[in-house]
Amino acid sequence: MRRSIAWVGVAVAIGIAVTAGALDFGLDALVPDSSLRQLFMLACCNVVVALSLNVINGMAGQFSIGHAGFLALGAYSAAIVTSHAHEALGGGEPTFARSLLVMPLALVTAAVVAGAFGFLVGLPSLRLKGDYLAIVTLGFAEIVRLVIATAAIGGDVESPARAWGHVGEGGAVVRPFFHAVSVSLAQLGGQNGYAGVHDAGVPLYAGPFWIVGLAALAFAIAWRLKFSGWGRALRALREDEVAAAAVGVDPTRYKVTSFVISAMGGGIAGAMIATMRDGSPIVQPDSFGFAASFDAVTMVILGGSGSVTGAVLGGLFVTFTVKAIELAQRAPAVEALHARYASLDLNALRMMIYAAVLVTLMVRRPEGLFGEREAFRSRGAKT
Repeated sequence: MRRSIAWVGVAVAIGIAVTAGALDFGLDALVPDSSLRQLFMLACCNVVVALSLNVINGMAGQFSIGHAGFLALGAYSAAIVTSHAHEALGGGEPTFARSLLVMPLALVTAAVVAGAFGFLVGLPSLRLKGDYLAIVTLGFAEIVRLVIATAAIGGDVESPARAWGHVGEGGAVVRPFFHAVSVSLAQLGGQNGYAGVHDAGVPLYAGPFWIVGLAALAFAIAWRLKFSGWGRALRALREDEVAAAAVGVDPTRYKVTSFVISAMGGGIAGAMIATMRDGSPIVQPDSFGFAASFDAVTMVILGGSGSVTGAVLGGLFVTFTVKAIELAQRAPAVEALHARYASLDLNALRMMIYAAVLVTLMVRRPEGLFGEREAFRSRGAKT
């Protein structure tokens, strides 16, 4: 029985890989409108965002509202690696063959960097809960964004290699080290954003093969985590930490591990967004502000905290709802209203409509679309 299930899993994985590969070559012909292709791939990226945050907010019961910080770390890490790897390969057009070399390096780097910071942020979760943990994670995300946005040095332009070469000269370490860090951060473009090597733009290697494939892989991992012994122990800690610890569940290991896994997922999602085909070739810090964290939390809560399929649906719902409202702003009736009342703020109107949709849904379904349930269950899955 287990062998047949394993073969079914292998067949499904091969099918997804083949479908994603076919989309990589045929999506342009299938969907000629680049904005629609971008919307499709952004929805897949947001699915990964929701699935990764669901590990903390849903399964572990820790309230984090700083997921944008991990997205930013992953996006900038992947953009730097991709740009330098692209230049090392001779430049030119980002091809599918090259992506098989470039994207694994970018994704691994993004996951490692975000996971390392996730470990540091996860340590306070041992003593903080609820609103206090939310404040810490929000502060972390804003620190990441502001450090990148405001990093600049005065005087003559100095290369990072030269700055790092001064570390340790004459026994001086601390001051040259922080100066070298400042020089390196200043290369990210500050408020204008990072546009790759020589400001030529970040090469967009992540086509549908990577975007769709990673979304499917994230779903499979999240599903396996939830219905594994690790997932059940994590949910036991969420319900009653004292009782769970009494039966042998280590709160320290499980909480910190959940932050690391969630951060790595967020870093990979950020890497996907930064290198997404038909996306922007410039990675800007304002893309990872509080609004990005709020949208991520909204995806998890709307779908149902702890539900894997709910996180997927929440990511799709938020992505397409925001886009539908943006399209509604361009409707002739709305434009005519704006022409008559020039002081009307259409962006504020968009946020009011978005908020009204959320409030209506939460009033009708306070536990989310699925609660902690799943849209489907495998026969062997146990909650």
